[in-house]
Amino acid sequence: MLNNKNSHITIPVRHGLLLPLLAAMTALSALPANAKRASENDVPRLVVSILVDQLRSDYMQAFAPLYGNDGLRRLLSEGQIYTQAEIPHAGTDRAAAATTLITGAMPSDHGIIGMEWLNRETLRPVFCVDDKEVQGVGSLSPSSPKQLLVTSIGDELKVATEGTALVYSIAPFRDAAVLLGGHAADGAYWIDETTGRWCTSSYYGALPSWISYRNTESILPDATNQVWKPQNAHVGNFSYFLSRGVREPFVHRFEGLRAVRDILTTGLINDEVGKTAQLCIEKSQLGTDETPDFLSITLYAGTYLHRPVNEVAMEVQDTYVRLDHALADILSAIDKKVGLQRALIVLTSTGTSEEEAGDLSPYRIPTGTFDIERAAGLLDMYLAALHGAGKYVLTSSGTQLFFDRKLIEDKALSLPTILNEAAVFLQQLSGVKDIYTSTRLIEGAWTPGISRYRAAYHAERSGDLRIVVSPGWRLKDNNSRPLWREAGVPFPIIFFGSNLTATTISTPTTIDYIAPTICQAIRIRAPNACAAKPLSIIK
Repeated sequence: MLNNKNSHITIPVRHGLLLPLLAAMTALSALPANAKRASENDVPRLVVSILVDQLRSDYMQAFAPLYGNDGLRRLLSEGQIYTQAEIPHAGTDRAAAATTLITGAMPSDHGIIGMEWLNRETLRPVFCVDDKEVQGVGSLSPSSPKQLLVTSIGDELKVATEGTALVYSIAPFRDAAVLLGGHAADGAYWIDETTGRWCTSSYYGALPSWISYRNTESILPDATNQVWKPQNAHVGNFSYFLSRGVREPFVHRFEGLRAVRDILTTGLINDEVGKTAQLCIEKSQLGTDETPDFLSITLYAGTYLHRPVNEVAMEVQDTYVRLDHALADILSAIDKKVGLQRALIVLTSTGTSEEEAGDLSPYRIPTGTFDIERAAGLLDMYLAALHGAGKYVLTSSGTQLFFDRKLIEDKALSLPTILNEAAVFLQQLSGVKDIYTSTRLIEGAWTPGISRYRAAYHAERSGDLRIVVSPGWRLKDNNSRPLWREAGVPFPIIFFGSNLTATTISTPTTIDYIAPTICQAIRIRAPNACAAKPLSIIK
């Protein structure tokens, strides 16, 4: 018997294994101290996850002549780049994509099926981070990760380190700040759309001094006096886009109550977030000991006011230039604080586009408008003709329909039967490509593409029926909707720092693989709903 003095547990050992075991233990104890430290040093002291809303790899590469050497150009030349990244579920937006990134799970598990969804009981929209049980700090919007149903990278890091790791999230938008912070974050900070000041929620406590300092330096509280124009002359002399050739440099002034909201769709926001992230790295205790810490940063690469890119081509170029500068400043701050070799930086995109599209009819491209409310009205008349009077469809939300389940039950009807009848009827309407009922998503046989819709379906938050609108058609509902596009947005996943070897990998992958990869690098469990395996990162 071998007695372990440290644990006071007696361990039985077969006689034939005793000598090899003792020899291995002796060799392990004889390892030099620097060898043990080298093993510890493999764990990054700071992980920085950078999510760039609507980043496109084709634009990112096309504007390379406008970049400096220390931002995007450095990441592209020294990072491990997965060039064929995708979002693994359908109908995504910034909130859903950010949550999939940070949890490694699908909306069917993490519950954030979009920026908002419909409450079945009240038939009112629920914003993904609203929480009436807390209060805004510097904001009138009470926010928390209450609606997030699973753990995040930051949550697992807090558990693994018994709360000693630091977890912060910084974003222009409150949905991204809160969701990427997770449940256990020390702080999540975003820009209030009314005041232009950095704010938070009582869920995280008071604003730290470095955020308060940033509010005194920021240009956003004085948004109505701000002007956006190209950062340098190179932006105005460079044109990647085909439309109208080289344009005159733009000048935009911000006015009225929407001034801050408009600035949130410009490259100026990258300047602001970059400076705030620098302050967080410099003034907080991030990366100051051997316990890994986690920082999430959200930047912006969409179009100005979500206009078609052909209308704001120069603005898009300037946004990427400012993105490059912000990344360079963030990398510099990380290098000064902990050293890039002791940090792991991961950059990717939401894989979405909020860009509006112009009128396609002059080009004789198939197009049209699908009116979801009109479709629901026609469907109600059809079901009433089959089963008697009643309002079978309670309401619509986006492309989803919610049925009156109590009415259907009271009439002794079968919900799956009603949904199948509705699908058959709706499929005949112009502008409908496909119909996914909840029954089909839960119980139906696998067909090409259905897995992405299954991953996006949550039984408590999704509608009973989802309509897939034909590409090129505009969705008309209570809100203004962009043209429906199924074309994917090309974007990368880039790992950088931590002594990684520069590599380009063309194997397709999805952003849910990022969370388990980060967790493996810092030697903690993956989030509790994550089913993906870690990607291989090469040192």
